[in-house]
Amino acid sequence: MSADAGLFPIFAVSKLKAMLKFKCPLLVVTDMEKAITFYEEVIGDRVAMNFGENVQFEGGFALQEINKWKEMIHTNVVRRKSNDAELYFEEKDFDNFLEYLKEFPEIQYVHPVEEAPWGQRVVRFYDPDFHIIEVGEPMDAVIKRLFESGMTVEQVSEKSQYPIEYVKRFAK
Repeated sequence: MSADAGLFPIFAVSKLKAMLKFKCPLLVVTDMEKAITFYEEVIGDRVAMNFGENVQFEGGFALQEINKWKEMIHTNVVRRKSNDAELYFEEKDFDNFLEYLKEFPEIQYVHPVEEAPWGQRVVRFYDPDFHIIEVGEPMDAVIKRLFESGMTVEQVSEKSQYPIEYVKRFAK
């Protein structure tokens, strides 16, 4: 294969008529009702369309019942708890959300709250089928919190890795 052929020569850009349109991630679940309850009660999302074996949420993701999924992909093997992907959510009132999570003692955590080097606090936990859920602070809330801690524009920019001009929007 020549160096300019690329990794997938069959999909050469020059032959592409239009970019595919991404629709949503889909998670395979063993108990649809339990999964719906989790995403409604813990995450606060709502079902947009319920087709029984497939449920779409207003937040832009879908759930697929495991037996139908096995049928669709022609296998009896579906690995669980692979830890290779997550659904990412943000919550402006992060501390309040952490308190709210305490109402669900059955939740298994991937790790406790962590602060990333850029200042964002996140928590990761599993849904009932061991898909990873990450909830983090939106970066504008992080920047505001960094200012409230007494940091200068330059310090907040360096810590958050956001440009000074962006950070200045949140300076008081």
